[in-house]
Amino acid sequence: MYQKIAAVISGSILVGAGINAFLVPNHLIDGGMIGIGLIIKYIWGYQTGFTIICLSVPLYIIAFLYFRTYFYNSLHGLLLSSFFIDILSPLRYTFSIPLLTSAVLGGFFVGSGIGIMLRYDTSTGGTDLLAQFISRVLSLNIGVIIFLIDGVVIIIGSKTIGLNATLYSAITIFAVGIATSLLTLNKKTA
Repeated sequence: MYQKIAAVISGSILVGAGINAFLVPNHLIDGGMIGIGLIIKYIWGYQTGFTIICLSVPLYIIAFLYFRTYFYNSLHGLLLSSFFIDILSPLRYTFSIPLLTSAVLGGFFVGSGIGIMLRYDTSTGGTDLLAQFISRVLSLNIGVIIFLIDGVVIIIGSKTIGLNATLYSAITIFAVGIATSLLTLNKKTA
């Protein structure tokens, strides 16, 4: 139990730091619900973490009805990661790192945070929760599923962030996919 709590807290901090220190300053996006939250932030200025919570409600209703274990295991991940995404927003103004480095480091931080949580059967919710459903049904690696969903979000967000940022965002989701996959290869159950 304490390992799961530590995984949720450390994973959430990594996700929040990755988004705020590396992605937002360079107008990059991740995929999934985080990417959608960032697109909405770039268009309307809404807080990313709060937006992610709002957009995740339909998936949590499905989880509550059909996959109650996932609902309980990921609700705290959603709330904590969203909290850290919003509370760590001052990191946006702390670093000045080249675009390519930011894309890779941002993806590594976010993917590591997600992977740490997934190792202990918890997640940030959103499309991570959807990936858990699909993984359970199709026996596919969660990281691969997240990578595919992320690609779709990047393509959708390309109109908002432009071609250059889209290409670097693709590098970000590649780094997220690698980090998440590596951390979930021999997933523990807690």
